[in-house]
Amino acid sequence: MATEIYRDAWGIPHLRAGSAAELAHAQGLVTARDRAWQLEVERHRARGTSAAFLGGSALDWDRFARRARVDDTARRCFADLERRDPGTARWVRAYVDGVNEGLAGSAAPEFARTGLTPGRWEPWTPLGVWLATHILFAGFPAKLWREQVAAHLDADAIGLFATDGPGTSGSNGWLVGGERTVTGQAVIAGDPHRWIEDPGVYQQIHLSCPEFDVVGLAVPGVPGIAHFGHTGTVAWAITNAMADYQDLYRERLRRTGAGVEALGPDGVWRRASRHTETVEVAGEDPVEVEVIETDRGPVIIGGPEGIDGEPADLAYDGHQADSADPADSEDPADPADSADPADPFAPPVAISLRYPPRVTGDLGFSALLPLLRARRVTDVDRALDRWAEPVNVVQAADTEGGVLHRVAGRVPRRAEANSLRVVPAWKPGHEWHGWHVPPRAGLTDGVAVMANQRGPAEPLGVEFAPPHRAARIAALLAGKERWSAADMPALHTDTHLASASPLLDHLDALDGLTAEAAALRDRLLGWDRRMDAGSADAALYAAVRGAVVRRLAAHPAFAALTTPPAYPEVFRPWLALVPRVGFALEHLLRADDLYGIDRPAAVRAAVEDVALRPPAGVWGDTHHLAPWRALEPEQPYDEPGLSGDHDCVLCTSGVPGVTDRAARGPAARYVWDLARREDSRWVVPLGASGVPGSPHHRDQLPRWLAGDLVPVVTDWTRLKKETDV
Repeated sequence: MATEIYRDAWGIPHLRAGSAAELAHAQGLVTARDRAWQLEVERHRARGTSAAFLGGSALDWDRFARRARVDDTARRCFADLERRDPGTARWVRAYVDGVNEGLAGSAAPEFARTGLTPGRWEPWTPLGVWLATHILFAGFPAKLWREQVAAHLDADAIGLFATDGPGTSGSNGWLVGGERTVTGQAVIAGDPHRWIEDPGVYQQIHLSCPEFDVVGLAVPGVPGIAHFGHTGTVAWAITNAMADYQDLYRERLRRTGAGVEALGPDGVWRRASRHTETVEVAGEDPVEVEVIETDRGPVIIGGPEGIDGEPADLAYDGHQADSADPADSEDPADPADSADPADPFAPPVAISLRYPPRVTGDLGFSALLPLLRARRVTDVDRALDRWAEPVNVVQAADTEGGVLHRVAGRVPRRAEANSLRVVPAWKPGHEWHGWHVPPRAGLTDGVAVMANQRGPAEPLGVEFAPPHRAARIAALLAGKERWSAADMPALHTDTHLASASPLLDHLDALDGLTAEAAALRDRLLGWDRRMDAGSADAALYAAVRGAVVRRLAAHPAFAALTTPPAYPEVFRPWLALVPRVGFALEHLLRADDLYGIDRPAAVRAAVEDVALRPPAGVWGDTHHLAPWRALEPEQPYDEPGLSGDHDCVLCTSGVPGVTDRAARGPAARYVWDLARREDSRWVVPLGASGVPGSPHHRDQLPRWLAGDLVPVVTDWTRLKKETDV
């Protein structure tokens, strides 16, 4: 049969072909037509070449991508895929061929603005795109933050700041079993929380061939439908498991006449691989990057001369903190460990990253085709046994009543210290020893809720999201005996903010306020705790919260944390003090003691300040959508105000104390109905097209803002045929 491309009323592509390979080619082709600029940005980000056309703002990412060996790891993983699973490798090649065909002659306006000409995709490029998109998902830079907290406060302070922080991606998801639905068949719903990007990170798509017929949310640049899909008889969805599966090692490096050596856990200096690469930067001089890899992994921070050329004593700052841990105490008998950190002749320190695909040569792409072919939850389960990263919590249900709630992905077995901090590469006991068996869970009262909270993945992680979103979803589901697919948007858009309680409790305890501040306090104590865009009370609460955050962050007790170490800019979201205080405010306000900080006084001063200069409008006046774009549009959009907040089910995240603008939020919403797939619904923040000016570039935005979803169409007679391929 001919390969056919159809569109529905929202411009969503529906593809039909005679084989899985022909369908993959069509998926690559239509994605390149709809998202040419986005695909090229992602290809260059994976290769570490985006600064060549985006300029200096992209340089720090390119440095990281080069040093972390993202492109080289993708090449390795594809070579391994060809050996182990040649059928999937051919399928990926077919997708790449389609992308290259679609990119040829692309007239995307961004190419003209930047002078960029679309390049050729290689067979491993989709793997590189996947890895570059997800390499920071597990939040390994949080270990750098914990090092700073332990060094400048103490190890107990780490828990005070433990929360779903500014650099973490989360999601909501819930499964309602057939015994709790009006149809007797399960419903799965949720929304992945990621950086809101333009074009969007998820692509609504329908893929049909004799082997399978699947609707779902694809990642542009990657074949198939990995995270959210419905085959008609089985559906699945994921959230971030918040697992820890990447390690940072403090390395001792030295230059020799032959190159660079690293000190290993056996006390032996071993040759590290080393070469230099040149990063081109638009409008600036090229930048040379030294790429070093030890037996642990690529060096992503520092080098033989220390942390970005800083003196050795700064490089050893974390090393001094490490010695406070009895499990990692220094052995005076070991001359490498007994070196004085202040000694200018002590070996400098760098930091390497160990991550599973670099170790195993496997990115889990062998799971993608089996997922598309799945008919029952047992098929999904078997497919996910091949999953690698990111590590997810998965929910699935099928039309025969089967349900699945499990963790999928590869988490190494190693010492507990590896999960918490940066560990010394030269000491034994920090090696990897196989992989954890992914945990499983069941339903409770006919439902399962996942919202990055401590759940089935708890044994695999360190920091999880506060329980508020999960508890709220569970409470809402408990309030009704039978649910339908049509009921689910009410959960997607719930704006109750349970995490407001600690600050409101402090407000309630205040007395002796000025008349204006007392009136503000009383107003907030009577507030319904809903972060609605049209709420003036929500705006007042956010203003007081921000003022409290800034006052706490400015306290001398935290002074040593105000200036991050000389680490690359790409890690700064995890290291900036004010965002850390903002996202951990609940813990900081409830702690028995906070290093002598007078928290009631800080809250008092904040409410007095806001009472003198209260916000004039409503929450949506400052809580605006702020999508990330590789290139800002020539005519900026007037982005709308939003409901929700970080700990609401409607998770639209600003950065308390810094900005109310929301760069993170629901990157899609979905409702999978197992009774009748045509009753499923979905929506994305902007639209199906990545082409500015297209009628489908931002046509879903009003629906997304209102909490409405658009129908999932699978009846080919209701679609408009665009072309044969």
